[in-house]
Amino acid sequence: MNGLHELDFPVNIWQSFAAERPAVRCSPGYLIYLQNTEPTCFYYLKSGRVKSFIQSEGGSERVLNIYEQGSLFGEASFFDELPRVSSALALTKCEIVPIDRELVTAEIRRDPDLAMMMLKYLARTVRVLSAQVNDMAFRPAEQRIARYLLSLTPAQNGSIPCTHEDIAAGVSASRVTVSRVLNDFARRGWLKTGYRSVTVLNTDALKDLCEQ
Repeated sequence: MNGLHELDFPVNIWQSFAAERPAVRCSPGYLIYLQNTEPTCFYYLKSGRVKSFIQSEGGSERVLNIYEQGSLFGEASFFDELPRVSSALALTKCEIVPIDRELVTAEIRRDPDLAMMMLKYLARTVRVLSAQVNDMAFRPAEQRIARYLLSLTPAQNGSIPCTHEDIAAGVSASRVTVSRVLNDFARRGWLKTGYRSVTVLNTDALKDLCEQ
């Protein structure tokens, strides 16, 4: 699910985008951009958490990614100049920096290596989405849910802020299925559930399940 910014990219590689322009502050629930709209910019996430998702005509939702501080998002549609294929929503209080063509061109001229890192980042996006398709097609719900939980960053108290609905949307499963699987994991002592949160107690067990 996640993993675009934490693998082998240098720390704060995209921070230069925020050096010259002030960040826009967003409240939780703020819709940053909407599916099928024109992409005039993409974004650097200076702080907070953002989810990208697609929505069907019937209103069902599928989470594509959860972005953490230091990520770029919305870049794919910006570069191919076609309507956005997803929407983005602030999950927490956020600071985001819009990046338009003037800014990205200036930064790449200043640091040409940034262009190669941008291509690598775009390639990672494709890889992550391909892995999601593989999960939906071939992995049982238990493994998809375990992978989803492992992809999220816990809060300072160790809990992961997410609801059963969030998880269901993120793994293409029903809320009933998610509740059943989480209750089973809790009985095994792998996690505990709280109000709009989950706390993983046995990371190794979840990893072992994902590798089966």
